[in-house]
Amino acid sequence: MSRAYCDLAPGHPIHGPYHDTEYGFPVEDESALLERLALEIMQAGLSWEITLKKRKATFTAFDRFKAAKVAAYGAKDIKRLLADAGIIRNRLKIEAIIHNAGVILAMRKSHGGFAKWLAAQTAKTKPEWVKLFKKTFKFTGGEITGEFLMSIGYLPGAHEADCAVYKRIVKSKPTWMKK
Repeated sequence: MSRAYCDLAPGHPIHGPYHDTEYGFPVEDESALLERLALEIMQAGLSWEITLKKRKATFTAFDRFKAAKVAAYGAKDIKRLLADAGIIRNRLKIEAIIHNAGVILAMRKSHGGFAKWLAAQTAKTKPEWVKLFKKTFKFTGGEITGEFLMSIGYLPGAHEADCAVYKRIVKSKPTWMKK
């Protein structure tokens, strides 16, 4: 998202709340991180507005993005999700989200969770992050990885410096993210 998003979103019934209260703000909650990654995956090839319109149904369909529940999904759950008209129905995206939930579960053991795994990484540039995400997760190319990391405050660019939300984000970042 770019300057156009900071111009379009404020006051918009769909984009506004996300832009003003979530986009670019630090996230540490595991379910929220999985949801944000899943939304970026679901958005691939579609508009962000469609993804946000289907967000509530996606949240419900994927058991509130509780990693242990999602990682345990099998063929019956995939069939259920593919039949759910309230969500974006794409088998590869759904299977990637399930797989990625399993990866996040493993991060609990290796790093103490997804947020701690993110904080432990030495990647600083988008290309470094993309390379790391491609070898760690499924369905995470450059655009998905970049938008995910901007959406949780890891990469700059979520908001322009003159956007009213920008100053709130800078104040809300934990010290380790300001470096």
